[in-house]
Order: sequence, then C-alpha cells, then structure tokens
Amino acid sequence: MARPRPPSDPPRPEGEPASDAGTVLPELEDSQWMHHATAFAHTSFRAVARRLPLLVREAVGLAWATNRGDTVASIGLNVAAGVLTTFGLLATTSVLRELFAAGPTPDRVRAALPALLVAAGAVSARGGLTIAAGWAQARLTPQINYQVELRLFETTTAVDLAAFDDAGFAEEMDRARDRGMAEAAYIVDHTVNLVTGVVGMVATAVAVTVIQPLLLPCLLLAAVPQAITAVRMARREYLAMLARINRRRRVWMLAHLMANRHTAAEVRSYQMRDFLLAEYRGVMAVETRAQLRLVRSQTGTRVAGATVAGLATFGVYAVLGGLLLTGMVALAAAATALLALQSARTSLGVAVVATNSLYEDALYYQDYRDFLARAQARVSQGDGRAVNGFDVIALDDVSLRYPDTDRPAVDGVSLAVRRGQVVALVGENGSGKTTLAKLIAGLYRPSGGVIRWDGVDIRDLDPRSVAAQVAVMTQEWWKFPFTAGQNIRIGRHDREPDRAGPSVRDAARAAAADKMIDALPYGYDTLLDREFRDGHDLSGGQWQRLVAARGLYRDAALLICDEPSAALDARAEHALFQHLRRRPDRAVVLITHRLANVRHADRIFVMDAGRLVQEGSHDELMAVDGLYRDLFDLQASGYLAGAPHADGTTMP
Repeated sequence: MARPRPPSDPPRPEGEPASDAGTVLPELEDSQWMHHATAFAHTSFRAVARRLPLLVREAVGLAWATNRGDTVASIGLNVAAGVLTTFGLLATTSVLRELFAAGPTPDRVRAALPALLVAAGAVSARGGLTIAAGWAQARLTPQINYQVELRLFETTTAVDLAAFDDAGFAEEMDRARDRGMAEAAYIVDHTVNLVTGVVGMVATAVAVTVIQPLLLPCLLLAAVPQAITAVRMARREYLAMLARINRRRRVWMLAHLMANRHTAAEVRSYQMRDFLLAEYRGVMAVETRAQLRLVRSQTGTRVAGATVAGLATFGVYAVLGGLLLTGMVALAAAATALLALQSARTSLGVAVVATNSLYEDALYYQDYRDFLARAQARVSQGDGRAVNGFDVIALDDVSLRYPDTDRPAVDGVSLAVRRGQVVALVGENGSGKTTLAKLIAGLYRPSGGVIRWDGVDIRDLDPRSVAAQVAVMTQEWWKFPFTAGQNIRIGRHDREPDRAGPSVRDAARAAAADKMIDALPYGYDTLLDREFRDGHDLSGGQWQRLVAARGLYRDAALLICDEPSAALDARAEHALFQHLRRRPDRAVVLITHRLANVRHADRIFVMDAGRLVQEGSHDELMAVDGLYRDLFDLQASGYLAGAPHADGTTMP
C-alpha cells in the first residue's frame, strides 16, 4: 500500500518512493526521542515554576551523591558571590555620595577612596568566587557523567538476554541512553545557574531596599519585560527545535552514510555520491529556511521586548526623577539603582532560561531513573546453588515464546545432553535451533517446561555459576575492537594464572587461526579495527577463526557451536571440526546446515517449526523417511550425483 501523502504533495505512481528530500518519511520519525518535549512545549511557565522546588531537590541530591565537596563549593560560592554583589552596590552608593558632595574635587575623591576600595574589593572578590564556583561546577559534570553511564552499563550488562527481545525494553533503554543519561549533568548545571540567577536578583533587591525601599517596586516592574521576552524566546526556540528534529535526524543519517568507513565501499560501487549529496542539499535547504525564519521571529521578539523594556526603563527614570525632585532619593542612590537595574536584568535572564531547561531535562532524567528501576526487575538474582560441571542437562517439555510473536520459537521440546557427547541440532532456517541452543546454555529461561542440570532446576542455580560452564561460538559474532590476543583472551578474561586450560596460542592453533595471527603486522598485539591508528581488519572467515579460538580458550564444560564454520574455507573447517570431536569432560552442541559435519555426532535432534520431530544417530535417521534424510540427500546430491539413497534408489 502506498504511504498517504499530504494534499500539497503531487501524486506519484503506486509504490514509487518519495523523492523530495524535504519530506520526512515515517521510518525516519522518532517520536520517543522527543517523548517529553511535545508535552513540555504546551506547558505553561507557571506550571514549570511550581515544580521547581522538587526539581532543584533532585538535582542537588544527584550532585551531592556524586561529590559533596564540589556541590557545596558550586552552590556556596555562588551564594557568597551574590552577597558580595550587595556589598558592591552599597559601596558604590557611598562612592557616588562622596563624589556628588559639595567641596573641592580632591577632597571629594579622598573622601570616596575608602568606599571605592571596598567596592573594588567586592567586585574582585565576587569575580574570584564566580570563577571558583564555575571551576567546581565544571568538575561536577564529568563525575556525574561517569556515574550515570557506569550505573546504566552495570544494569544493561546484567539484565537477562530476553530483555533485549522486548521492544518496550529496547525503546526505554534507547531513551534512557540517548537523552536521559546525557541530561543528568545538565540538570545540575541548570540548577546551579538557576541558583546563581536567583541569588543575583535577591542580592540586587536587598541592595536597592537598603538604599531606598521605594525603588524596589520600580526595579521589579522594569525587569518584567525582560522576563516575558526571555520566556517567549526560549519557548519559540524550543518549538522550532521540535519542528526540526526529524529533519535533523535525516541530516545525521545522511552524514553517517557519506562519512563512514563501513558504507564507503557501497557508496562508491553504486555511485551513490550524487544521490546522497542531492538528498543532503534538499534537507538542508529546508532546514536553513527554517532557521532563517526562527532568526527573523526571534529578532521581532527582541525588538518588541526591547521597546517595552525601553518604555519601562523610561518609566523608572521618570520615577527616579520625581523622587530626586522631591528630595526622597539622593542622586547617588538613583545612580546605583540604575546599575542595579542592569544587574537584575542579567540575573533574571539567567534564571528564566535555567528554569525552562531544568524542567525539560529533568523529564528525560526521570526516564533514566525509571528505566534503571524497571531493568532491575529483569536481573537474575545470584543467590542460587553453585554448579561446577554437569553429567546431564535435561529439557522436559520446554517451550519459549518471544514477546509479540504469534507462535513459540521452541514448542514442547524434551531431550538430554550428556557430558562427553557431541549432539547436533538440525533443521531448516527458522526451525528454532539457535533458540533451543540458548535455552540449553541458560541464556534464556523457558516460558514453559523445565531445564535441569543434574536433576536441579536451572532456576535454582546461580546464573553466574551456570554461565561459567558455557562457551558459545555464535553465528552473529561481533568484531570487538581489541587486539587479536585480547579477542581470544576475553573468552575467559578472569582466568586465574594457575587454572588449567589452553593458552591463547593453543586455542588459536586449534581453530586454525595461529598462522593467520602471526602474519598480522604486530601478531597477537595487532589492533583489529581499521578506524584506529595502526589498526588492521580481517576477512569474514578470519574473524570466524578468531571467534572459534575464543570459544575454545574458554574451555567450558558445555560448548555451543552455532554455525561455527559458515565463513571458513575447507581446510579451516576441517581443522575446527577435528578439534570438536568428543572429549570426556565436555559436551558439544553443534548447529550447522552442512550435514556432513554432523554424521559422527552421538545424537542428532531434528527441529521443524519449533518442535523436535526426529532424533537419533546419522545411520538411524538415514534409515527412515523424514526431514533429516531429505535435507542430507539434497546436500549430498551436489557432490555425489548417481550415488544411492539409503533406500537403494539413486540420486539424480
């Protein structure tokens, strides 16, 4: 079905993709990215202000938990700087009073000198305290980032594997990682800025009240236009950001495609340069026009705000003039009031912007906190029985259904894996082999049935202890950006020096990877990532050898091999399977579509649509009609044309 288009779009043939670079496609939209932004855009400033005490308390609590000394310094020094602002304004009044007094100029200057020294000292001390407060505030940022990132990754690496199959969990994790985690330090920054702005306003108000209480209402009224202008500009800029977010995401996507090593080959082989640049120009043309419109509207707001502020300032001047004429305010006090007015405007602007930013950022930070709380419920508790090896792993009517799926991936499977055996899982794509292997390994907990290790329900065992008995050669391996030696060693990175097991070189030799690694520029110390200096990359088959070496180095009681030779050449495949022969202290679960490699397995389990449909040895399964024999004959026909079937017929 063609995607519905806005009325302004010209019609296009059914199924033809949109070619307008400025059109935001549904697959590029990301509503959860701006999950709270839309709600905030329609929240009144009064509602924001009502939540301020709670938000400030949360931000201070976060900073306090990170570093108490820097928290006290960043807030306390800003408060002290505000006190000095008051002293500075009062000292300025004294200076002006002496300078405006009658008498010879030298005498007036000498009389004003003590107050002038106090004012200069207050200004200098205030500057020093502000710098020190900024230093403490800047120190908090990396510490907070480190703590919140560490806490997130401690959680994401501890949750059960099944959590990553839950779309809701993945969405919450992305929101917590992409926005919530990043905003943690910002809410502390905005809180400190808010405190700074409020303290500056209070300090100015105190000074004006001491000089002449009648000037305080004038000061507040003159600051109102500045506050309204700041709020409107901040809100308009935020709404513009909301409207632009999808375009910005498309620009990020295009930039990633045009400046990325992994896409560079296809961009060149398909000659995509002109297409990508045209897309980029189209999106950026729309984006640039939007930014110019924002500049125009913001300028209009500034002009209107400045006009109203000018009128308000004129009103303050008129009031001051009246007070001067009536003798209620001295000339020195009036001059100081003008200085206070400028200071109050600056502080008010800081406070308003900080309030807007703090409210929004706190919403995203709450996403982060909520995610951690919910993720903790998906962490298996490590209070079960320890396990050290096994004799038999038995599955009894085990089933597993992935979230949001109509049928189970594994449906009522019962089988046993015994120490010293090599068992094979065979079936067509999507038959449930990999999921069943993960159940056997303890990576998934069954939604039905029971898995027992030596008669003990796996749910009663310590998950970390179970994981220590398992090694997995997965078909979806990751290219870790470590050295070749580290890529093998992470298979058992915590191995104690005196623990028995193969060395890194032994594991590499068993996986036919030793000569390949020795040929690298720095041998086992070669960094395997071309995006770093002196980095090197491997072919797909070479990477799979390295992954196999990692699994063999782990030297676990249960070895899961999921398509371990899919990218290997014939020699490397032969060497690997020679090493996977039965060993009395290890069980091997082998998944492969190359059925010649499972002929010598002790037991072969045939899966179809999540169910176990056949089991037996190779000879037993070839002696009867069934899926295994069909698949084996189909593969063998390519090598043995004219060879007889098990039933005596010949292959075509």
